[in-house]
Amino acid sequence: MFLTKYNGMIVGPIARIMGFFMNGIFAILNKMGLPNIGLSIIIMTILIYMALLPLTIQQQKFSKLQRKMQPELNKINKKYQGRKDPASMERQQEEIKEVYAKYGVSATGSCVQLLIQMPILLSMYRVFYNIPAYVPMVKQAFFPLVDKLIAADPTGSFLQETSAARYYMRQFTNESFTSGVTEYVQNTFIDVLNKFSSAEWASLSERFTDLQSDITATFTNLTRYNNFIGLNIANSPSALFKEAMADKAYLLVLAAFIIPVLAAVTQYLNVSLMPQAAQGDSNDQMANTMKSMNVMMPIMSAVFCWSLPTGMGIYWIAGAVIRSIQQVIINKHIDKMDIDEMVAKNLEKLKEKEAKEGKKDKNRASSNAMNTYSSMNTRKLSDRSKTAVSEDQERKAQQARQTNGKKYRAGSLAEKANMVSSFNETDPRSSKKK
Repeated sequence: MFLTKYNGMIVGPIARIMGFFMNGIFAILNKMGLPNIGLSIIIMTILIYMALLPLTIQQQKFSKLQRKMQPELNKINKKYQGRKDPASMERQQEEIKEVYAKYGVSATGSCVQLLIQMPILLSMYRVFYNIPAYVPMVKQAFFPLVDKLIAADPTGSFLQETSAARYYMRQFTNESFTSGVTEYVQNTFIDVLNKFSSAEWASLSERFTDLQSDITATFTNLTRYNNFIGLNIANSPSALFKEAMADKAYLLVLAAFIIPVLAAVTQYLNVSLMPQAAQGDSNDQMANTMKSMNVMMPIMSAVFCWSLPTGMGIYWIAGAVIRSIQQVIINKHIDKMDIDEMVAKNLEKLKEKEAKEGKKDKNRASSNAMNTYSSMNTRKLSDRSKTAVSEDQERKAQQARQTNGKKYRAGSLAEKANMVSSFNETDPRSSKKK
């Protein structure tokens, strides 16, 4: 269910935490007389990106060090180009590891920081895309209209005919909906109504004339929450464009392009400020990929923000602006860093680490040698003891045979009985027992 909080294994719990903060921000703004979703999104975005600033700085440090060491990596790759035998590939990996160790960075350093940031940013998307699921005050604005709509149209046939329902069609055929589970049905209606454009609210009012007062009250409350600089953040720019063209409101036609254009411009500014990949030569794959991203990201931002609700566009723009400001500050900070000094410190740490590991290996080898020597000596003593006992027993047996051989016939039962008796008499353990 879209209205139900997202229950993904990783993003789900984080989205609940983000939703808790979003609800708190909206509640504070409401007490200040400014219960505005668009403003809440901007404040939330600022707070999250500020919290992620240390990770961003670490990522940028890694990028600068990577640009510094890229020529050495290119040299190694060129050295082993075309050599696919296991020995050559192993040596290549060892040399690459030595370069990373020299500069004090991990080959997966940047990936780890991204893995931490991505679930947080994705959870913010989940919260902002479906505000009523995380902000109870906004959800409550749909009542009592939702209950009256369910009573008037239990199957939601009118809602299914609207463009807002295209993302939720499977919910209408879900067993929980068809069997009439109250909460599920309510959530499905709110999911669709939450994506209604102004034109669709007008159509709803025309269809259910006896609910006009409830529809007007709900629309008024939601407009109060959703209005941001004259735009309804529940509307997508594409829907706003269609409505403006139909009404020949050409000023609104221009307003429809504000969010997508700002999204593209701010995204372009953001990627331009980011450190570019080092180029070893004109065919460097990473550098070419970055060039493509510099072009594609602004275009993708404009396309997404054209079709998504304006609230998502505000989040997109706010994020790009904050990242750009952060990037300017980070660039100034990193430009002051002495890379050579950093490399020298990393080399000292590497030498200390190798010395400690060497000492540990030496102690480990010495301990193993002592254990082996001790084990060998113990076996030797045991073997000697066993040999002494065996020789003593054999001597006694020989004495018994010599003694008894004189009195008894060889091989007789009497001879064997006397041999045992004589052996026991000469055995120290037998005397002890006595």
